[in-house]
Amino acid sequence: MSNSSYLIRDVQAFDAERIADIYNYYIKHTVVTFEEEPLDANQILTRISQVQELGLPWLVAEQDGQGLGYAYSAPWRERSAYRYSKEVSVYLDANLHHKGVGSMLYQALFERLSQLDVHAVMAVVALPNEASEALHEKFGMKKVAHLEQVGRKFGQWIDVGYWQRVF
Repeated sequence: MSNSSYLIRDVQAFDAERIADIYNYYIKHTVVTFEEEPLDANQILTRISQVQELGLPWLVAEQDGQGLGYAYSAPWRERSAYRYSKEVSVYLDANLHHKGVGSMLYQALFERLSQLDVHAVMAVVALPNEASEALHEKFGMKKVAHLEQVGRKFGQWIDVGYWQRVF
């Protein structure tokens, strides 16, 4: 796969099933998400709609019509004073790590966010996760917090780190 053949575009309703497939791998097999029950396409479509209704980006990477991954932004917290702060997330097909797709998605996502009324972005990373830590730091995010044993999945306690970038 060459990076030149990847397309980064806005998410469409028809992407929901592929996004559910990608995300459900992480739910079922990893601790990178603290969700424990797989989601269906309708649940993903609801999440996409919520993000889009707020005017925030949700992007998809594809090659030859096949969804490879996605990245999106969502509100950081509900209280009104947080309105200039957003959370970012990226998920890739489990077979595509280290091929540049995550970087392409984040590059496009951060470009979109820089055009909005966004002051700070945060990412929550289950630890340890060297690849995710490196990706976030590549985009100017700095680790600002480490919370110990805040999640429990697959019978183990999981730490999380918070990465932040101020525009």
